[in-house]
Amino acid sequence: MKQSVKRSAVAVSFALGLAAVGGVAATHGPMAAPKVQVAPARLGDLQPEVFGIGTVEARLSYVIGPTSAGRVAALHVDHGDTVKAGQLLGEIDPVDLEERVQGALLSSQRAKLAVAALEAQVREADSRHKLALANAERYRDLVTRNFVSREAAEARQHEADMARAALDGAKASLEAARRDAARTEAELRGIARQRENLKLISPADGIVVSREAEPGNTVVAGQAVLRVIDPRSLWVRARLDQASSKGLRLGQPAQIVLRSRQDVAWKGRVARIEIQSDSLTEERLVDIAFDEMPPERFTGELAEVTVRLEPLKNALFIPTAAVRRLNGRTGVWRVENDRVRFYPVTTGTQTPDGRTQVVDGLLAGDGVIVYAPTDLNEGAKVRIGKTT
Repeated sequence: MKQSVKRSAVAVSFALGLAAVGGVAATHGPMAAPKVQVAPARLGDLQPEVFGIGTVEARLSYVIGPTSAGRVAALHVDHGDTVKAGQLLGEIDPVDLEERVQGALLSSQRAKLAVAALEAQVREADSRHKLALANAERYRDLVTRNFVSREAAEARQHEADMARAALDGAKASLEAARRDAARTEAELRGIARQRENLKLISPADGIVVSREAEPGNTVVAGQAVLRVIDPRSLWVRARLDQASSKGLRLGQPAQIVLRSRQDVAWKGRVARIEIQSDSLTEERLVDIAFDEMPPERFTGELAEVTVRLEPLKNALFIPTAAVRRLNGRTGVWRVENDRVRFYPVTTGTQTPDGRTQVVDGLLAGDGVIVYAPTDLNEGAKVRIGKTT
């Protein structure tokens, strides 16, 4: 009897021990429900920003080269030189241009002499015409007095008509000669302009950033020989994500961090927003101007750009870590009666400090799961741990 009671006590003790171990395993062991961190949706002000990468470029950049083919005769500046507007930077060998100028000059002089000769012919023809008209008038008067025959009067009128035709022909020849003289003058001016265009002149104050030909090189019309930029027009041409660019406006403040000076953030502003975006990368092209130019400036240098968008006042937001995607929908996990439920939400602006605006789907104070040690499934049992 005593042994039976003893065995029963041992069995009860063993059962209680198993129950205790099971309880510990169910609450703290590997079989326990995962513990999640929860944060409430809050109301507050958000400062959205958009980040992008770009390169330093010059808004005012000039490609300097000849308007006709030729050989580079001389270059008077080199890379890095400061130049002034109107300064002679180089010259192109005119080859046969001087001979063409001389030929055009002679043609112009010959045309002017032809005009002068024809003007004399016109004056002579005009004088003969006036004399013939006077004779014809006098003979018509004599016919009325029967001093001369009608045939003689008609002969004088015929002479007057011939003199008029000769005058018209001389005037036509003079007009043609004048037009020919104007044409030769235009050709002379054109050739002279070509000669002037062979001088490489700086169109503005700036810095020579490249020298792409050397004396003796043959270049074609429009080919770059020198490149000059206005260093005061430097800005950063950045690429910003289209999805984050809502509210982007001209004049918004920005910060620029150059790759060579990552310890300094230069102030800038949005100077231009390109109308055409990059459909392949889904990026918007934005030009950020410096408020104050860095002391050392290098075109083509990479830069990081952060643009501050318009602030959102009294917006509902949650930690960005709480936003999830499930079956193509954006939403959050919430805890109801120790089990998780997925709630679709409409999100808005995301800020760099890890906050996301909630446009629809939550109310202020609603708790959302920020962290879970395992993947969550609809209806899974969880325990609420730390609340942030």
